[in-house]
Amino acid sequence: MTQPAIALLGVGLMGAPMASNLIRAGYEVTLWNRTAAKCDPFRDRAAIADTPAEAASRSDLVITMLEHGEAVSSVLEEQGVLAAMSSGATVVDMSSAPPSLAKRLAVRCRNLGLGWLDAPVSGGTAGAEAAQLSIMAGGDADTLEQAQPVLDTLGRVTHIGPAGAGQLAKLANQAVVGITIGAVSEALMLAAEGGADPQAVRDALMSGFAGSRILELHGQRMIDRTFEPGAPSRIQLKDLRMILNQAHEDGLSLPLAQQTHDAYRALVANGHGETDHSGLLLGLEHLNGTRLRRHRPGEDD
Repeated sequence: MTQPAIALLGVGLMGAPMASNLIRAGYEVTLWNRTAAKCDPFRDRAAIADTPAEAASRSDLVITMLEHGEAVSSVLEEQGVLAAMSSGATVVDMSSAPPSLAKRLAVRCRNLGLGWLDAPVSGGTAGAEAAQLSIMAGGDADTLEQAQPVLDTLGRVTHIGPAGAGQLAKLANQAVVGITIGAVSEALMLAAEGGADPQAVRDALMSGFAGSRILELHGQRMIDRTFEPGAPSRIQLKDLRMILNQAHEDGLSLPLAQQTHDAYRALVANGHGETDHSGLLLGLEHLNGTRLRRHRPGEDD
């Protein structure tokens, strides 16, 4: 079976390592990015398009990895990607966007003779680089079956349900991530202020019920104070806003998500929008007028 030609629209923190993995797997890849210079490292390995529509016109499978739903709608509709695609081609939106947008675009694609998958991801830049992303797919099973060999080069795929279900799963993921980052920052602050070494506390908790990837990776980031963005706080805030909007549509009250949203909103308002989302600790430190401190064995407070 002939491998599909792929267009990847969006070569940022996540898109760049995804592009590398697709190229390494032997796919013919055309790249486009709003800031064209981000495509420069790939010029000897992939085709570079001047417009997203140009990239789409060459491709059987168009993957979008964009910052938010407005960008997805703009690129696919206003900038002519859907109109440029050949009948039978498929769109795979791997951005984080509202479920309602995914459902609307799925109908638009069906009317144009195109396939649709909303397939947002979790795993951050580390998962993208290692091709170990968790990919949450919404859309027709037959469409997913056709696209799965491509997606398998990027991570592990789970079919969640019909169009929009993938984005709902991503909202659930981001609720767990954001709220748990807040819990980890408070737990480490509590331990440190009482005189315990937060490193030792994190290590001990990792082998109990409190153990998690958030505690493992982001807890260590907090202790080491390494807040270079794998996932910027402004993106976490955007996702929490989408969670609350979806909850409102469904008549739900999500108090923990609301409190976490407000904490990230304050963090971003204080100039930390580009800080990794583990940097929520900085907001907690600001609130308490203190800083997470290391206490090594034998040290007095």
